[in-house]
Amino acid sequence: MPDAIFSHPRLARVYDALEGDRSDLDTYLGLASEPGVNAVLDVGCGTGTLACLLAAKGVEVLGVDPASASVDVARAKPGAGAVRWMVGTAPDAAADPANHQRFDLATMTANVAQVFLSDADWIRTLRSIHTCLRPGGRLAFETRNPADRAWERWTKERSHQVVDAGAEGLVEDWVEVTGVDGELVTFESPTVFQSDGERLDSTSTLRFRTRDALHSSLAEAGFTAVDIRDLPYAPTRGWLVLAQA
Repeated sequence: MPDAIFSHPRLARVYDALEGDRSDLDTYLGLASEPGVNAVLDVGCGTGTLACLLAAKGVEVLGVDPASASVDVARAKPGAGAVRWMVGTAPDAAADPANHQRFDLATMTANVAQVFLSDADWIRTLRSIHTCLRPGGRLAFETRNPADRAWERWTKERSHQVVDAGAEGLVEDWVEVTGVDGELVTFESPTVFQSDGERLDSTSTLRFRTRDALHSSLAEAGFTAVDIRDLPYAPTRGWLVLAQA
């Protein structure tokens, strides 16, 4: 079940405004610009920002996300008609034989790789992506470095913002951690619409896997040539993980 911040229609409509600058996607656009990358599977595509940017460059794209409200926002964007959209998960994409060994690159941007809390769901997702990649194709995703303890900065005082969300007017949001249990961090993401005072709450949990756990899970799913490096837009705070099918 997707978090409300992605699945509630009103929250999905203001997601892009609240997210702001998406220079974090430059890394993935660069990978997709490399020779031999003609088709990309965007797992957890959300409101479709990356998928639409890729399609505008002539890349074949399948955007997959379990939150139908987010995909509805994606489908309404300029150029979205050049993208194939699927409401579902990586296993849903892999269930269609037409997607087998079709893609040169698969991506999981932002928090996507950390929403899989159990080992079983994580391995199932990785294996499904592997099924969709051609031999030699690559998976690219990002995840936070647990040693940075990013959750200690997730407080209302440090994250509070008020943003002009266009037709929705001024929108206020913040992030506040409510629990830490080993590798699992749970936090609240309230959103307040100042035009009518409506407050919509969303609860999320992310898993902060270690470098060793990432290596072993990718190997178990059939990936090779695993490279874990500093995330370009947040060095020391996060990792960019590249793995080959």
